[in-house]
Amino acid sequence: MQKKISNLPFKGTPEQEAQLMAVIEKHKSDPGAVMPVLQEAQDIYGYLPIEVQTMVAEGLSVPLEEVYGVSTFYSQFSLSPKGKYNISVCLGTACYVKGAGEIFDKLSEILGIGAEECTPDGKFSLTACRCIGACGLAPVITINDDVYGRLTVDQVEGILEKYKD
Repeated sequence: MQKKISNLPFKGTPEQEAQLMAVIEKHKSDPGAVMPVLQEAQDIYGYLPIEVQTMVAEGLSVPLEEVYGVSTFYSQFSLSPKGKYNISVCLGTACYVKGAGEIFDKLSEILGIGAEECTPDGKFSLTACRCIGACGLAPVITINDDVYGRLTVDQVEGILEKYKD
């Protein structure tokens, strides 16, 4: 699955940039520094937009293509921000055959976003994942740490209402 680049403008702060520069400086002379720097960069920003990848590449004096390659290869890295409420729909076999695809489509329709996107207000993000190990509850979604199982499309709007605050 190809990673999607953020649909929202980058909003890094000077404090975050200073933190990132300190991380880069700490790892500058380490061979193979791209991976640990990207891990810490994602901790700082929550994701790895191209602006952050560019700072990492320039700071470590490595090609941007190398940084982008690592960012897109490893599943632990995200190129788009997560919302306050990150909705993850399990599309593993058990969930998929019990209707998870339709649930994902309904969430996408209601929120107006696709996979790996975030609503413009930053409240919700939507992710498709593979088996989360709750096959007996299929189909399953998680919203942050909350798990919802044995779902139907008709339940989706009611669940989202709980997070409208």
